[in-house]
Amino acid sequence: MSEATLTTKRPGLKRLGRSYPFLFSFVGAAVIFAVTLVVNSFNGAGPILTAALTFGAFTVVVGLGQMFVITTGPGNIDLSVPSTIAFAGAVAMKLMEGQDSLIFLGLAAALGVGLVIGAFNYLLIRALKIPPIIATLSSSFIIQSLAIAYGRGLMIKPPPLLAEIATGRVAGLPIVALVALALSLVMAVVLHRTVYGRSVAAIGQNIRAAGLAGVKVDRVRFATYVLSAMLAALCGTLLAGFSGGASLNMGEEYLLASIAVVVVGGSAVAGGSSNVSGIWGAALFLTLLVTMLNTFGVGAGVRQLLTGLIIIAVITLAGGRKGARH
Repeated sequence: MSEATLTTKRPGLKRLGRSYPFLFSFVGAAVIFAVTLVVNSFNGAGPILTAALTFGAFTVVVGLGQMFVITTGPGNIDLSVPSTIAFAGAVAMKLMEGQDSLIFLGLAAALGVGLVIGAFNYLLIRALKIPPIIATLSSSFIIQSLAIAYGRGLMIKPPPLLAEIATGRVAGLPIVALVALALSLVMAVVLHRTVYGRSVAAIGQNIRAAGLAGVKVDRVRFATYVLSAMLAALCGTLLAGFSGGASLNMGEEYLLASIAVVVVGGSAVAGGSSNVSGIWGAALFLTLLVTMLNTFGVGAGVRQLLTGLIIIAVITLAGGRKGARH
């Protein structure tokens, strides 16, 4: 029997993780949910799931944009996500003025803010030859300053309809989770069924080969950073509706969360391969993990340490997928 045949038949968690990259995130979420129920004497299953779907939905929205950026290859990451969330949320709330009739105006303005931020990020990367991590981190300070100057600490209530979308339910399911699910389906189609999506994967696998094959590398990367910023802006608008108004720190937790859900969800860290469904599993995993640790009464510092260790363990079990580089 050949070595290739032995390798193919070799059982193991890593091989399973490579075949089904999204599997470990969902399994991890299920295990944590079960442990939390045991600790709570099997009480509160419904509220726990509802909360996980609600908070997970916000992470999914911003994680989808981060996924496209990371898929374009090593070093590509968007660190301006938190400040974009804060600034876009503030712009949306100010323009909506608490009126349902102005929701579309505020949403359009927020998405416009995302478009400008994404374009600015790629301008720093392409024109000034600044590495993406440094470029997006630098722009985040500028955006945060704009958010402070624009918001001036004012807490403007969201329109009732927006608040209902962010906090309401349909048939027991959070509306915001249904919105995130619909967006995920659209992004999955874009990723796997469009020229743009295939171009993103091709660039992540080998940027030089993609260029030689006719892919407009600069256009695709520009569109990807714009997409990431616009999804962060959408997340900011929904978060403001959920929280009763925009705040300067409401995007802070989504910096690491947006990256973690991409990696834990089975997308290749080195780019070239991504997984939309895995983002949902990872978002539920992270949300339920925090719930479980809170149930145990774990302090904030220890909770962050344990969260990091558990994420590393899941990534290791999943095989730490590498991008396909030829």
